[in-house]
Amino acid sequence: MIISSSKLKEQFMRYVFFIIATTSVAVLLMITIFLFTEGLPILKKVSIRAFIFGDYWYPTSDPADFGIFPLIMGSLSVTFISAIISIPLGVMTAIYLAEIASFRVREIVKPVVELLASLPSVVIGFFGMVLVAPFLQETFGIATGLNMFNASLMLAFMSVPTICSISEDALYSVPSSLKEASLALGATPLETIIRVTIPASLSGISTAIILGMSRAIGETMVVLMVAGGAAMVPSSIFDPVRPLPASIAAEMAEAPYRGDHYHALFATGIVLFIFTFLFNLIADHISYKYRQVGDATL
Repeated sequence: MIISSSKLKEQFMRYVFFIIATTSVAVLLMITIFLFTEGLPILKKVSIRAFIFGDYWYPTSDPADFGIFPLIMGSLSVTFISAIISIPLGVMTAIYLAEIASFRVREIVKPVVELLASLPSVVIGFFGMVLVAPFLQETFGIATGLNMFNASLMLAFMSVPTICSISEDALYSVPSSLKEASLALGATPLETIIRVTIPASLSGISTAIILGMSRAIGETMVVLMVAGGAAMVPSSIFDPVRPLPASIAAEMAEAPYRGDHYHALFATGIVLFIFTFLFNLIADHISYKYRQVGDATL
């Protein structure tokens, strides 16, 4: 039996893609195993409850305190405020580019929005330190401009391109027949966008929002530079905070190898890993749920 060259090529490419996919899963699995191997030993020194809900993070004191609750609240607070800013900006920009803007305007605005995604996070951090921090300090009369609000603004700028790009792709994927049917029934273009286009693309828009927030909660350099670095539970949007990634990046180089501080930082990484993993699970669930609803409607 002679196998044609096209079938040989197809079989070869199938094996290549299988190897690549298997390698990706294996690398992720090894990273996860390494993370848990290095982080779990801290639980011999401190209980899970004291580690997660402890109010003080003083890993170099005697005795040391390994409570990451202020770090968790810092991460969640910064992510929440950045979501309030970035979600409306990203989604509304995507709607404008996909449904309202002319071709000429789209060709100008879209590259500018995507340019934000190509900016290194350290550049955005410098912008927050040099320009935004003094402006906030002078405008609101606060002690320091390196605070939670500054970090949220910078994270919002970083999240907008992700939310906008994925949302725009979702809006473009809506069949034109749906829009034409809505217009033919007498709906205005605005009513068509609100009642037809957005509901039909809600799966992609929801995924874009969750992925944008996942990037925000895992960002390191920006929050390290502009969040203020204070490991305390914030009581105001102008309080300095220290999110989980900032604490890991700032202290890992100084932590004694295989010491309690070292293991505590890896355990902090486990908590951050769980947060981002949950964000992605939620994105997949929402995407699948609304995709099924959309298919049933069609």
